[in-house]
Amino acid sequence: MYEKTALQLKDLFVSGEISAVEIVNYFFKRINKLDRKLGAFLQLYPERTLSKAKELDEKRKKGVKLGALAGIPIALKDNIHIKGELTTCASKILSNYQALFDATSTKLLEEEDALILGKTNLDEFAMGGATEYSAFLKTHNPWKLSCTPGGSSGGSAACVSARLAPFSLGSDTGGSVRQPASYCGIVGYKPTYGRISRYGLVAFGSSLDQIGTFSYNTKDMALIASVLGQHCIHDATSLNVPKINILEHLKKNLEGVRVGIPYDFLTDLSDEMKQSFDESVQVIKDLGGEIVEVNLSVLKYAMATYYIIATAEASTNLARFDGVRYGNRDLHAKNLDELYDLTRENGFGTEVKRRIVLGTYVLSSGYSGSYYKKALGARGKILDAFNDTLKSCDLVIMPTAPTPAFETGSIQDPLSMYLMDLYTVHANLTGLPALSIPAGFAKNGNPIGLQMIAKHTQDHFLIGCAHAFEQARPENIQVPPFAKEAV
Repeated sequence: MYEKTALQLKDLFVSGEISAVEIVNYFFKRINKLDRKLGAFLQLYPERTLSKAKELDEKRKKGVKLGALAGIPIALKDNIHIKGELTTCASKILSNYQALFDATSTKLLEEEDALILGKTNLDEFAMGGATEYSAFLKTHNPWKLSCTPGGSSGGSAACVSARLAPFSLGSDTGGSVRQPASYCGIVGYKPTYGRISRYGLVAFGSSLDQIGTFSYNTKDMALIASVLGQHCIHDATSLNVPKINILEHLKKNLEGVRVGIPYDFLTDLSDEMKQSFDESVQVIKDLGGEIVEVNLSVLKYAMATYYIIATAEASTNLARFDGVRYGNRDLHAKNLDELYDLTRENGFGTEVKRRIVLGTYVLSSGYSGSYYKKALGARGKILDAFNDTLKSCDLVIMPTAPTPAFETGSIQDPLSMYLMDLYTVHANLTGLPALSIPAGFAKNGNPIGLQMIAKHTQDHFLIGCAHAFEQARPENIQVPPFAKEAV
């Protein structure tokens, strides 16, 4: 069953060949067997999910109309709310926090009869690039357990890559869906800002955050993106645009599609990454795509711009976790000041503290003009450059990450870790839809991803083009040996 796509599983369920209870029991058994070594999940909901599965089986038996995701298992990153369940953000400070409401994404999934298996691990408050900064456990890459799955949505990526669920949700603030998708050899999609509601997602950087999705392939991605891409009255940033059935927009070729490549930004690629990228470019040419060289030299400012804006917003958003309103509090405090100080000192991890301090500094009196306001100006320049570029082409492509997955713990310098987001942060700064698709394998066997970026609200076009690329190279979609051997 683990080899079936989401759509295939749904068809088996709808036709009556298999029950929802059988599906749920199979995947929980698989998780219990594999996740001891993988570390993808923080929480599982066997009783809740089995109850939902029984209801779904009754629904099918009575001939009631079934949802678009009927019988499909899914996992959620543990910064997305499920009412009554823990939302820890992989942090000690929220280790006892129960969500009071469902995220819009959670609600839409369950309305369409998806079966939520549990919550996945992440870097604390989604701040990190290797899922090493979780307060609870480290997640490993199914392709090589000694390597990172990427981050911050590493648990969600590893879960799908190891075929513990056909779908998972993550969040993408600077590449936290696309980068782990690249490292784990699966499809990772960050929508246009506002296309998928952020209501019920614990905020990191509010102008950058988006809920994104992981899947085995682009056809499955089209299905779940269609379900989640709806206007939400609870989210002021939600786009009020028509719902689109993306399955109707999948392409067989790229004839007439102009594909921009910012070679001026790709000068430091290693020989291995350059070879992989050049092979992907040839695939696009073979599919009929027209290659256009574009100038995006302004992207050299994207990393500095991103880390000023992201940390400033993180500092503001995380001020609410003070031991008074949410989660844990330090019981040794003798007064209110100590309560604030000790709760945050003991509740936050090193990386979260680092980003709060940096964000507080760039917002502080006398420095906000030097840093934050200049970063906002640079962000505008980056957006203008992309908008100009996308007048001469329909897509922009580049590597998803500078390298394949690296060994867990091998990067100790924070700046070096931040640079793993080199090719992803600009899509968050601009709000453009972006997607990582498997594009081959490194010499050591680890996957390599190709990133595609499209115009605002052209998510259906983006996924459609990715489908054409995927169909030309089906050998890039594989089950990791770890997931095969342990079955």
